[in-house]
Amino acid sequence: MLDLNQFEWISFDCYGTLIDWESGILGYVQPLLQSKDRALTEAEILRMYSEFEPGEQAQPYRSYRDILASVVRDFAHELRFEVSDQEATGLADSIRGWQPFSDTIPALRILKHKYKVAILSNIDDELFAFSAEKLQVPFDCVVTAQQARGYKPSANNFELLLQRLAIPRSRLLHVAESLYHDVAPASALGIKAVWVNRRGEKNAAASKFVSATPDMKVRDLSELAARVEPVL
Repeated sequence: MLDLNQFEWISFDCYGTLIDWESGILGYVQPLLQSKDRALTEAEILRMYSEFEPGEQAQPYRSYRDILASVVRDFAHELRFEVSDQEATGLADSIRGWQPFSDTIPALRILKHKYKVAILSNIDDELFAFSAEKLQVPFDCVVTAQQARGYKPSANNFELLLQRLAIPRSRLLHVAESLYHDVAPASALGIKAVWVNRRGEKNAAASKFVSATPDMKVRDLSELAARVEPVL
């Protein structure tokens, strides 16, 4: 069992971990595809997204807003329909409406009492601002892909976070839903990682699947918060 008392900071991936990004993605992409007479299941949409997004992020750095526009165009190319510039940029615009999971805010409030909390997210600063307002809990440090000029799973993003925190990596616990973007690279860097396995047995997934071994697995953030000893 991982000793949670050894950590000073907890860093969180945001989208998929704190914010329900799969519902956000589906809420925009599925109606768009239906308007183009392209009927795909939720699982099919998320599977395609999990292929398109990493492919776009692997190219020279562009803003996440531009990445998402390219992902929409990837859907259009793959499914053979036309997409306007406004339709392509709409996915990024929809982030302002994406909501936290029901367990996110209560768990963050508990964890904030014991740890300093950080965000490490593949996002632009201006887009994260919409989500930060909904999360309600103030973060002690925020590192975005825009600041790192690249995307997880790059080690550079994690190293920038450690540099900002100015702590040994043994004092940082990283919490995330994505094995590909977060758990695997954190573990490779010697950072302890908690896998938030929100989807359980569901096959649908917007993040690329890789094999990785987390230091702890929880079904949601409330389970993690329940394992933390209260501050006396």
